[in-house]
Amino acid sequence: MKKRVFVSFDFDNDKRLKDFIIGQSRMQDSPFEVIDNSLKEAAPERDWETKANSAIKRSDIVVVMVGPQTHRAQGVLKEIKMASAAEKRVVQVIGYKDGNYTAVPGAGQLYRWNWENLKKILS
Repeated sequence: MKKRVFVSFDFDNDKRLKDFIIGQSRMQDSPFEVIDNSLKEAAPERDWETKANSAIKRSDIVVVMVGPQTHRAQGVLKEIKMASAAEKRVVQVIGYKDGNYTAVPGAGQLYRWNWENLKKILS
């Protein structure tokens, strides 16, 4: 059975990371499926937090896709708090090959993004 993953990411700066991980979830040997992803809109819906919280509770694990500014993204920080309250495992995956990245506080271990790491983390 595939792990159900909620993907948290910096909506304003890293939308393509969401697309990349969804693409990997569709690979034939993928051990995970993306059940939902960060729900923050450019102008947030009034109830995005309720929807995100519900999706996080349905997930097996929360994966934070880390870009240069993710540690400051308010939506990501709120989703991490929701995951903690729901007692969900949270891991961080560095979204880009180059650059310096600051881990998101309280978001679990930080991993390099490669297929072997994803399979290990999400199996």
